Amino acid sequence: MLQNRAVAALLAGIVMLASCDTAVVNAQETGIHKIRHIIIIMQENRSFDSYFGTFPGADGIPMKNGIPTVAVPDPLTGKMVRPYHDTSDMNLGGPHNAVNAVADIDGGKMDGFIRESSRGREGLNKQGMKDFPPKLIVKTKRYLDVMGYHDYHEIPNYWTYARDYVLQDHMFEQIASWSFPSHLFMVSAWSARAEKPDDPMSCVSALDPPNRTDDDPTPFAWTDITYLLHKAGVSWACYLDYGVTGAALKRDEYLALHTATRDVGGFTAYVPSTWNILPGFVTVHQDSQITNIDPLTEFFAAAKAGTLPAVSWIIPNNKDSEHPTSLVSTGQAYVTNLINAIMKSPDWDSCAIFLAWDDWGGFYDHVVPPHVDSLGYGLRVPGIVISPYAKKGYIDHQTLSFDAYLKFIEDDFLGGQRIDPKTDGRPDSRPDVREDDPGLGNLIHDFDFSQPPRPPMILSPYHK
Repeated sequence: MLQNRAVAALLAGIVMLASCDTAVVNAQETGIHKIRHIIIIMQENRSFDSYFGTFPGADGIPMKNGIPTVAVPDPLTGKMVRPYHDTSDMNLGGPHNAVNAVADIDGGKMDGFIRESSRGREGLNKQGMKDFPPKLIVKTKRYLDVMGYHDYHEIPNYWTYARDYVLQDHMFEQIASWSFPSHLFMVSAWSARAEKPDDPMSCVSALDPPNRTDDDPTPFAWTDITYLLHKAGVSWACYLDYGVTGAALKRDEYLALHTATRDVGGFTAYVPSTWNILPGFVTVHQDSQITNIDPLTEFFAAAKAGTLPAVSWIIPNNKDSEHPTSLVSTGQAYVTNLINAIMKSPDWDSCAIFLAWDDWGGFYDHVVPPHVDSLGYGLRVPGIVISPYAKKGYIDHQTLSFDAYLKFIEDDFLGGQRIDPKTDGRPDSRPDVREDDPGLGNLIHDFDFSQPPRPPMILSPYHK
């Protein structure tokens, strides 16, 4: 009995010492290192003006006396169309490939949005919208919804997050193209094609790289951020909304993800392979990290248990993504549930949530994107930072792109190491180090690490 008590006392002492050590470590954390969990929530296809064009204090739609002073020509009528308040829950958007980005920007005139959208079936078929014949689109002028904007009436939770935390009004897509290359950039600071599947030095920049198909898996040979995270022993995960388990993601099977579906109220939900790109990176397989890609149920379990990894990406299914023609309200509810889970988590006091939309979706925006290299930037998208250390009611006017997310991860967990072929230990042929671009802002300015952690703000996902 005495021996058992002694063992119990010893174990209790060890636990106490461990607790004390943890408390000391937590107390010693300063600045950016107070953030031990970074969660990137990437939604789909919205421009900044389409969601926050009338947000007070932001660089929104130019107006005078509440009337927009900008307009875009409609080639079908010859008239000029101003941005307008769109109360619809379902939008069509417009084509948004690399060629459409060039046309929308139109040399800085920012006037090609309706012209691209009005191409009717040809443009809409690129987005899989075959249910909207050209005659119907022209008759109802649905092609004009690229000029529509939403506000707090349609997206009250997004506006609440922007009002109470940080709204970034100069966040640009990293590349002037569509979702697939944008997602490549999000985790690797580059979009490329590999001439030799396993040779990172054979890669060349690509605005519109070869799409992924079952017959042509096109492995991504260049270096991504998970290579650096794994080498440094930093945990990461990618959570798929209704995706399959990581154990099922063998290298020759990862493209089958788009067939991993779930019927949700009569709606077949799936995670497109063009959004779920980490299984395509050679490094993920070489480092045996493929099981870090999990279904969203694992995210909710980790949040509840307080075991979130250091870095997380959350990828939606088509129903929850806000990609036209998915409902705006459904996407907002999905994102709210994610944020609520993080705020209820024991990890909340050390979290930073970066919420963004991967490309502009053909929707109007009035700001000319900066030119940093042959690939970008692309058009402006909404960006929000939510954290117990985020500044309250702050609008960040810095020039940003998703490269800033990688920069923040690297500064927080990797001692400032960049995805740099000269220093990262895995050379590739990228032309520049995007995280070190002199024009790129720093997300550190969105935080006040001297303030005590702010309490959670739980919102109702649904609104009438």
